[in-house]
Amino acid sequence: MARRRKYELVFAPETLQHLDKIETKYHGLIERTIDEQLTYSPQRVSRNRKPLDEPGPYGATWQLRFGPQNCFRVFYEVSAAVLEVHVLAIGEKVREKLFISGKEYTE
Repeated sequence: MARRRKYELVFAPETLQHLDKIETKYHGLIERTIDEQLTYSPQRVSRNRKPLDEPGPYGATWQLRFGPQNCFRVFYEVSAAVLEVHVLAIGEKVREKLFISGKEYTE
């Protein structure tokens, strides 16, 4: 049986500031979901994981959504050659608005 390749998760320093603006009770959920969803198959398209048509926050090309009413967004890049996932931003969607680090994100 072929062994799945494990990707290393690399977090941008500013993601800690992004988490500070999200309720602490969700931090465990965010950590677990990032680990479960991005460690082995970060480029597999699914209902809640997709490549972005245009670069997203911080130049990300992929988005993962999850949480209560899919309110959380993780924006990331994949370096398949070196098996790394670079988590660039963590945000919260409130209605049609995306908040990163407590500020509304506008392109």
